[in-house]
Amino acid sequence: MNKQILEDRLIDFAALIINVATNFEKNYAGNHLAGQIIRSGTSPALNYGEAQSAESKKDFIHKMGICLKELRESFVCLKIIEKANLTADLENLTRAKKEANELISIFVSSIKTSKASSDTGKSN
Repeated sequence: MNKQILEDRLIDFAALIINVATNFEKNYAGNHLAGQIIRSGTSPALNYGEAQSAESKKDFIHKMGICLKELRESFVCLKIIEKANLTADLENLTRAKKEANELISIFVSSIKTSKASSDTGKSN
C-alpha cells in the first residue's frame, strides 16, 4: 500500500469516527466517549502526516508507533461504545471497528518492516 492510499484511509477513518460520535447518546458517558473517540480516532491521520516528515528512521518508527497506539485506543473505545449501547448507528460502528482493526494490522506490519530494515544497518 502506498503512502497516499494509507493517508486517505486514515482521513476517511477520522471522518467516520466523527460521524459515529455525533450520534452518541446525549448523556455523561456519551459525551465523554464522544470526545475520547474523536481525539484518538483523528490522531492517527495527523500523526501519519508528521511521520512522513520524520527527521530520521527512528523518528519515523516512533511516530508510526503513536499512530498504532491511537488506533488501538480507538478500537477498544469502539468496543466500549458498542457494549454500552451508546449509539444506534450500528452499521457505521461496525465499519469503524473493522477499519480500525485493518489499520492496526497495517501499522504493525509497517513498523516491523521499518525496524527490520533499520536493524540491518546496525552492527552487533
